[in-house]
Amino acid sequence: MSTAQFTQWLPVAIEKVFLFFANPENLPRIMPPETGTRLIDLRLVPPRGSTIPSPGSLAGVGSEIVTSFRLHPLLPFRSRWTALITEFEWNHHFADIQKSGPFRRFHHRHDFEAQTRNAAEGTIVRDVIVYEVGFGLLGTCADKLFVARQLQQTFEYRQAALLKLLG
Repeated sequence: MSTAQFTQWLPVAIEKVFLFFANPENLPRIMPPETGTRLIDLRLVPPRGSTIPSPGSLAGVGSEIVTSFRLHPLLPFRSRWTALITEFEWNHHFADIQKSGPFRRFHHRHDFEAQTRNAAEGTIVRDVIVYEVGFGLLGTCADKLFVARQLQQTFEYRQAALLKLLG
């Protein structure tokens, strides 16, 4: 099993940041363009305890998000990924697992924490990903050579995109 963690502070209130992340339609907007990420199907279960007027576009526990993306920008092949939301706590965290996709196992927890820096209200966004590529020694090599680096690049892009979209 491998673990990757990414942390970012955004000068935006936690409620706004959390709502952005809880809406799966924003996912393609924060993925690198070369992945060609597309939403294929959304089976949304509205989050419990909503205080917002229309939580129908948000992914609560039991929601499934099906996407399609390119594994590598130079290859014409696309992969499907079905994520299942397994945890959801307003303005604190949510988690998803890969129900089907390219990994043997994939668990992604998104944590949110309000934090003021230099008198500016903001939010820390922390992502912890625990994953297993599979395929034995070949998968271990692929992780070290490609997968870990691709995750790093994806989150670097995402962090820059979030600053543009929210900051």
